[in-house]
Order: sequence, then C-alpha cells, then structure tokens
Amino acid sequence: MTTLPRPTTSLTADDARRIALRAQGFLGAPDRRAGVRGVLRHLGAVQLDTISVLARSHELVPYARLGALARKTVESAYWKDAHAFEYWSHAACILPIEEWPHFAFRRRAYRNRPHWHHELPEGAYDQVVKQLRAEGPLTATELGGAKKTSDWWDWSGTKVAVERALMYGEVVCVERRGWKRLYDLAERAVPQALLHDELDDAECLRRLVRLAGESLGVGTRADIADYHRLKGEQVDAVIADSGLVPVEVEGWGKPAWADPLALATPPRGRHRTTLLSPFDSLIWERARTERIFNFTHRLEAYVPKPKRVYGYFAMPVLAGGRLVGRVDPAREGATLVAKQVTLDDAKAVPAVAQALIEAATWVNCTDVRVERVEAPGLREPLVRELARVLA
Repeated sequence: MTTLPRPTTSLTADDARRIALRAQGFLGAPDRRAGVRGVLRHLGAVQLDTISVLARSHELVPYARLGALARKTVESAYWKDAHAFEYWSHAACILPIEEWPHFAFRRRAYRNRPHWHHELPEGAYDQVVKQLRAEGPLTATELGGAKKTSDWWDWSGTKVAVERALMYGEVVCVERRGWKRLYDLAERAVPQALLHDELDDAECLRRLVRLAGESLGVGTRADIADYHRLKGEQVDAVIADSGLVPVEVEGWGKPAWADPLALATPPRGRHRTTLLSPFDSLIWERARTERIFNFTHRLEAYVPKPKRVYGYFAMPVLAGGRLVGRVDPAREGATLVAKQVTLDDAKAVPAVAQALIEAATWVNCTDVRVERVEAPGLREPLVRELARVLA
C-alpha cells in the first residue's frame, strides 16, 4: 500500500465550501466567452437524464452557471464540430472529446466483461457496424428499432448490439436527437489524433482522478471516486501521483485531497443565485452535499408520490454560497408553477424569488405561480416578493 504524505494544509469548513463552489463555477465571474463549451471543460462531465421539467438536466447545468443563455444554442455547443462525446462517467454524461483516450480503461473493462443483462444475438453486432459504415450516423430506430415491446428495458437485438458497440468504443453517440442517441462509427466521429486506446489503466485513472480533484476543488477519496464512478482502490492506486495534494478539512473526519491551484488563491467573488438540477455535479454525491452544505439532497422522481417529501423534481436553491431551500417546478403554458417550495427560513425568500423569476424568463414564461410553501407563514412573503420583482 502506498504511504501518502501527511497534510501540510488545513482548511476550515467554510474554506472547503468556497473552494468547492469556485471549482464548480458558482463563485466568481463566469467565463461567458467560453460559454457552454467552457462549462463542459471546466466540469469535465455533464450528466444526461431523460427527465425534462423546466428543461433537460444538461441544459440546466450551464444555465445554473451562466444565467439565461439562449437554449437553442446549448445542444449545438455540446455537439457541433466533434467537440464532445457521450459515455459512461458519473452516469451517462457528455464529455469533452479530448478525454476520449482516458476512458480506454473503461472500454477495455467492457470488452472483458463476462456477463451482460441483455444477450447479444448472433450477427447483430457486425450488422450494426456494417449499416453505420454505409449509412450512418443513425438512431436505433433507423437501425431497425430500439425495442421488442413497450417495456423500457426490452431492447431489440439491434439496440443491444449498438449499445454494446458504444461501450466497446467502436461506436460513438455524437448527438441526442429528440432524446434518441445518434450513433456513428468512432473512426469517423473521433479526431484521429485521439482515436486510440494506447494509455494503460494507470495513466487513464491518474488523469480522471486529477480531473475529479480539479472539478471538485477539494474532496475525500469517496468524493473523488464518485465523480467518474471509479472504485476506491483505483483512486488509491494513483492518487499519490495524480498531482492532487493532501489536506485536512475541519469537521470532515476523513483524509482529503485538493487541487493545488485551488489552494494558491483564496476563493472570492460574486456568488450565483440559481435553481440547481438534481443531477448537477455540485450535488452529485449525497454525503458530500450534507458534509459541505448541511443539506440533504435526494431525487424523488422515482419515489412513489405518497412518499415524496420535497416533490418530483425538487431543485435545490443556491444563494450566497449556501443551499437555502428547494423548489419543485412545473410549467403550465406561459406560467412557471412552484408546486412546492421548501425554505430554511424567511431570509431565503428574496433569493428563491430571484431564482424563480430568472428561471421563468429563461424558459419563456411570463408569470410565476406559487402553489404550496412548506412553511405556510412564508407563502405570502414569497408571493409578495415575486409580485414586487415582476411588477
């Protein structure tokens, strides 16, 4: 086992929180010139998800950092000019194209995987590759159909084959079209200089651990492992050579590592006030979110409705570098509906109103309606504040 150096830097809990906020793009002036592409590179990964309430999560992530940018430009910013690819990182994520070589370790692991949920029909893999070579890029529907029945996971042989090719790295998702993956051959979609699996596992892991540390600013072993869904032992094997430095954080009770550049200058600047996607990388890991923000975050979309506490797609509200409440939103025509609002205290009312109005403007809503506030005494102050700002 590698012996790690003892921490020489101690951080307060507030230091760590501000470092994390700056690393995630929520503290300091945003780089608007770099836009969506800059956010992607800064974060290293942007999670995709099927749920769309205000917008899909990969749209909400740059919005939360840059404000009400033109939505129609988001998709092209991700995908145009072979700028990004989709692959399995923290989950299904959009990743900067230059990181393709560093996921070679995962492609190799998939190729060597002995058991799969779906059985691959004989000949289906070669047929998919042949069809993509001749006609691609194509969706699974265009390849012959994605499902055998209406059941979500009852994939057709074609869908099994093209997803297997995606995991192996022979095929790439080059765009989402109407939420369907658009597949093409990697040899066409990935720049030739990047199209290789030459890096060994250790080099891949070192890079991803370093990227996770930079994107988090400071994190524990579990935080760093979770960012790209690495195993703890994979982190252990390379962290000493990753360029991250060991630090001690007040109240964390576990060893932590930081990006040395994050320690070089104190985090200062303007805090962003915004609604966060439940899939935002600031709050990916529940234990980290509780440790840094004293805030319990849980997506309840897959929880039976009677058991939900905060709502179907409750979005945490970030203000002043704190998570101050939650909003479960919906849209009805040109009205953004706050179906349920949960506030920590009355001081959060102006920030929640600001976050709701900016979000409404972004999705072309002209009104905001509040249905339920968990603390009934705060409903009228919130409604008044919304009316004041909207007037």
